[in-house]
Amino acid sequence: MSDEQKLSISSENQPHKTASELESIKTMTHIVYGLQAASFIIGLTFFAAVIVNYIKREETTGTLYESHFRWQIRTFWFGLLWSIIGFAATLIFIGFILLLINAIWILYRIIRGWITLSENRPMYD
Repeated sequence: MSDEQKLSISSENQPHKTASELESIKTMTHIVYGLQAASFIIGLTFFAAVIVNYIKREETTGTLYESHFRWQIRTFWFGLLWSIIGFAATLIFIGFILLLINAIWILYRIIRGWITLSENRPMYD
């Protein structure tokens, strides 16, 4: 199935959004995944990504991208939580293991989300 056919199907499922609006939301979702991925090099982009999520969240309501935004926001908050716990636990050295596991988990969520987005599927069925 071509991308145009998939976009057409998505447009039919969300009649209140035009094809160009859906394409714009999809592009923004790609950008957020990119910002999350870039956070492994420039940490502040992780915060920029979640700010974009909250600013643009309302536009995704009723689209398959709504689930991606929820996925991205949860990735941020749980990643931040485990980073704080990991940094606090570095005093007893287990924190380094927690930080490594957290980084792998965040990377997994970025990759899984981005692949699912490229297939024009929602994160949660």
